[in-house]
Amino acid sequence: MHIDNQPRTLRATPKTTKPRVVLDTNIVLSALVFSGGNGTRVRSAWQSGAFSPLVSTATAHEIVRVLAYPKFRLSAADQEELLADYLPFTTTVRVPVPPRTVPECRDPFDVMFLELATTGKAQSLVTGDRDLLAVAGQTKFSILTLDAFLATLPRA
Repeated sequence: MHIDNQPRTLRATPKTTKPRVVLDTNIVLSALVFSGGNGTRVRSAWQSGAFSPLVSTATAHEIVRVLAYPKFRLSAADQEELLADYLPFTTTVRVPVPPRTVPECRDPFDVMFLELATTGKAQSLVTGDRDLLAVAGQTKFSILTLDAFLATLPRA
Protein backbone atom coordinates (compact mmCIF):
# COMPACT_ATOMS: atom_id res chain seq x y z
CA MET A 1 0.00 0.00 0.00
CA HIS A 2 1.36 3.38 -1.00
CA ILE A 3 0.92 6.21 1.48
CA ASP A 4 1.70 9.80 0.67
CA ASN A 5 0.99 13.09 2.28
CA GLN A 6 -1.16 14.36 -0.51
CA PRO A 7 -4.85 14.80 0.23
CA ARG A 8 -7.03 12.49 -1.80
CA THR A 9 -9.52 14.07 -4.07
CA LEU A 10 -12.71 12.17 -4.56
CA ARG A 11 -14.26 12.73 -7.90
CA ALA A 12 -17.98 12.74 -8.06
CA THR A 13 -19.41 10.53 -10.71
CA PRO A 14 -21.18 12.75 -13.21
CA LYS A 15 -24.88 12.48 -12.72
CA THR A 16 -26.75 12.08 -15.94
CA THR A 17 -30.34 13.08 -15.89
CA LYS A 18 -32.81 11.96 -18.45
CA PRO A 19 -34.24 14.69 -20.65
CA ARG A 20 -37.67 15.81 -19.45
CA VAL A 21 -39.99 15.72 -22.46
CA VAL A 22 -43.65 16.51 -23.11
CA LEU A 23 -45.25 14.35 -25.80
CA ASP A 24 -48.51 15.67 -27.19
CA THR A 25 -51.51 13.34 -27.35
CA ASN A 26 -51.06 12.42 -31.01
CA ILE A 27 -47.44 11.37 -30.44
CA VAL A 28 -48.43 9.18 -27.47
CA LEU A 29 -51.35 7.74 -29.43
CA SER A 30 -49.16 6.90 -32.42
CA ALA A 31 -46.71 5.16 -30.11
CA LEU A 32 -49.37 3.17 -28.26
CA VAL A 33 -51.95 2.31 -30.90
CA PHE A 34 -50.04 2.01 -34.17
CA SER A 35 -47.12 -0.36 -34.63
CA GLY A 36 -43.98 0.38 -36.56
CA GLY A 37 -42.12 3.49 -37.57
CA ASN A 38 -41.31 6.42 -35.35
CA GLY A 39 -44.14 5.65 -32.95
CA THR A 40 -42.43 2.39 -32.06
CA ARG A 41 -39.07 4.15 -31.74
CA VAL A 42 -40.37 6.77 -29.31
CA ARG A 43 -42.18 4.10 -27.29
CA SER A 44 -39.01 2.03 -27.04
CA ALA A 45 -37.09 5.16 -26.04
CA TRP A 46 -39.37 6.01 -23.12
CA GLN A 47 -39.49 2.36 -22.03
CA SER A 48 -35.68 2.12 -22.08
CA GLY A 49 -35.34 5.30 -20.03
CA ALA A 50 -33.81 7.42 -22.80
CA PHE A 51 -36.05 10.27 -21.65
CA SER A 52 -38.66 10.99 -19.03
CA PRO A 53 -42.11 11.80 -20.44
CA LEU A 54 -43.99 14.39 -18.39
CA VAL A 55 -47.74 14.30 -17.74
CA SER A 56 -50.18 16.51 -15.92
CA THR A 57 -53.72 15.78 -14.85
CA ALA A 58 -55.00 17.53 -17.98
CA THR A 59 -52.72 15.70 -20.43
CA ALA A 60 -53.35 12.31 -18.80
CA HIS A 61 -57.11 12.89 -19.00
CA GLU A 62 -56.72 13.82 -22.65
CA ILE A 63 -54.94 10.54 -23.42
CA VAL A 64 -57.61 8.53 -21.57
CA ARG A 65 -60.37 10.41 -23.44
CA VAL A 66 -58.82 9.91 -26.87
CA LEU A 67 -58.10 6.20 -26.33
CA ALA A 68 -61.85 5.77 -25.83
CA TYR A 69 -62.70 7.16 -29.29
CA PRO A 70 -64.87 4.61 -31.12
CA LYS A 71 -62.66 4.78 -34.23
CA PHE A 72 -59.89 2.97 -32.35
CA ARG A 73 -62.20 0.10 -31.37
CA LEU A 74 -60.35 -0.48 -28.11
CA SER A 75 -62.04 -2.33 -25.28
CA ALA A 76 -61.71 -0.95 -21.76
CA ALA A 77 -59.13 -3.68 -21.08
CA ASP A 78 -57.15 -2.70 -24.21
CA GLN A 79 -57.20 0.94 -23.12
CA GLU A 80 -55.95 0.03 -19.65
CA GLU A 81 -53.18 -2.11 -21.12
CA LEU A 82 -52.03 0.71 -23.39
CA LEU A 83 -52.06 3.18 -20.50
CA ALA A 84 -50.00 0.68 -18.49
CA ASP A 85 -47.40 0.82 -21.27
CA TYR A 86 -47.09 4.58 -20.85
CA LEU A 87 -48.08 6.01 -17.48
CA PRO A 88 -45.59 4.04 -15.31
CA PHE A 89 -42.76 5.58 -17.34
CA THR A 90 -43.97 9.15 -16.87
CA THR A 91 -43.21 11.84 -14.32
CA THR A 92 -46.28 13.62 -13.03
CA VAL A 93 -46.13 17.40 -12.83
CA ARG A 94 -48.64 19.46 -10.89
CA VAL A 95 -49.50 22.52 -12.97
CA PRO A 96 -50.36 25.39 -10.61
CA VAL A 97 -53.64 27.26 -10.68
CA PRO A 98 -53.37 29.76 -12.17
CA PRO A 99 -50.69 28.28 -14.43
CA ARG A 100 -47.47 30.01 -15.39
CA THR A 101 -47.55 32.33 -18.36
CA VAL A 102 -46.98 30.63 -21.71
CA PRO A 103 -46.87 31.98 -25.26
CA GLU A 104 -50.22 32.61 -26.87
CA CYS A 105 -51.33 29.61 -28.89
CA ARG A 106 -53.94 29.64 -31.66
CA ASP A 107 -55.57 26.47 -30.30
CA PRO A 108 -56.66 26.80 -26.67
CA PHE A 109 -56.69 22.98 -26.33
CA ASP A 110 -52.91 22.95 -26.91
CA VAL A 111 -52.13 25.34 -24.06
CA MET A 112 -52.05 22.45 -21.56
CA PHE A 113 -48.93 21.07 -23.27
CA LEU A 114 -47.17 24.45 -23.08
CA GLU A 115 -48.15 24.80 -19.42
CA LEU A 116 -46.87 21.30 -18.64
CA ALA A 117 -43.57 21.87 -20.44
CA THR A 118 -43.07 25.23 -18.69
CA THR A 119 -43.99 24.01 -15.20
CA GLY A 120 -42.16 20.70 -15.61
CA LYS A 121 -38.97 22.36 -16.85
CA ALA A 122 -39.03 20.22 -19.97
CA GLN A 123 -36.16 20.27 -22.42
CA SER A 124 -38.53 19.55 -25.31
CA LEU A 125 -42.16 19.42 -26.33
CA VAL A 126 -42.67 16.89 -29.13
CA THR A 127 -45.59 17.45 -31.48
CA GLY A 128 -46.82 17.38 -35.03
CA ASP A 129 -49.39 20.08 -34.25
CA ARG A 130 -48.93 23.20 -36.37
CA ASP A 131 -50.30 25.49 -33.67
CA LEU A 132 -47.68 24.27 -31.18
CA LEU A 133 -44.89 24.26 -33.76
CA ALA A 134 -45.80 27.88 -34.55
CA VAL A 135 -44.68 29.02 -31.08
CA ALA A 136 -41.26 27.35 -31.36
CA GLY A 137 -38.57 29.81 -30.35
CA GLN A 138 -40.84 31.60 -27.88
CA THR A 139 -40.17 29.18 -25.00
CA LYS A 140 -37.21 28.07 -22.89
CA PHE A 141 -37.75 24.52 -24.19
CA SER A 142 -37.51 23.35 -27.77
CA ILE A 143 -40.65 22.44 -29.69
CA LEU A 144 -39.79 19.61 -32.06
CA THR A 145 -41.42 17.31 -34.54
CA LEU A 146 -41.13 13.61 -33.73
CA ASP A 147 -38.47 13.14 -36.43
CA ALA A 148 -36.37 15.99 -35.01
CA PHE A 149 -36.74 14.69 -31.45
CA LEU A 150 -35.77 11.13 -32.40
CA ALA A 151 -32.67 12.51 -34.11
CA THR A 152 -31.53 13.84 -30.70
CA LEU A 153 -31.70 10.41 -29.07
CA PRO A 154 -28.93 7.83 -29.22
CA ARG A 155 -29.62 5.04 -31.67
CA ALA A 156 -30.55 1.79 -29.94
